[in-house]
Amino acid sequence: MRHKAVLLDTSFFIRFLNDTDTLFEKADGYFRYFLQKEITMMISTISIAEYCVGGDVQELPLRNLQIVPFNLDHAERTGEFAKIVFQNKGTLKLKERNLIPNDTKLFAQADREKTIEFYLSSDRESLKIYNLLKREITLNFQFIDLNVPHNETFGRLNI
Repeated sequence: MRHKAVLLDTSFFIRFLNDTDTLFEKADGYFRYFLQKEITMMISTISIAEYCVGGDVQELPLRNLQIVPFNLDHAERTGEFAKIVFQNKGTLKLKERNLIPNDTKLFAQADREKTIEFYLSSDRESLKIYNLLKREITLNFQFIDLNVPHNETFGRLNI
């Protein structure tokens, strides 16, 4: 039996750990929902590195998270994803950003880890890359936009 898991990206933690952020309530709602539904929350070593640029690893709720290291299988899939992104770079209309480094790496992890069904992010530029990949190949996970409340995403009444 496949147990559900979600890979939480850096943008999730930036919002979740700042109660003055405009998306804090939504991030908190997802966090509580995942705990309640026993959906395993995962964080990549890549997201930890990104978070540590402006924050401290001790701020992350690591006791509630499973850490996913970046491995050879992920690297191979990243190459496949990056090739598609580079071939379609002109059609994406991305704001200034590096294409490969982290979006495709995190997507590769979500795609290769058998338990991960969801990828949660507030990064709209990342969503553009996900949508491109989804049009080109089959992905084994669903992108969840943090801008959409958990009760809308999972079809639950917020009472």
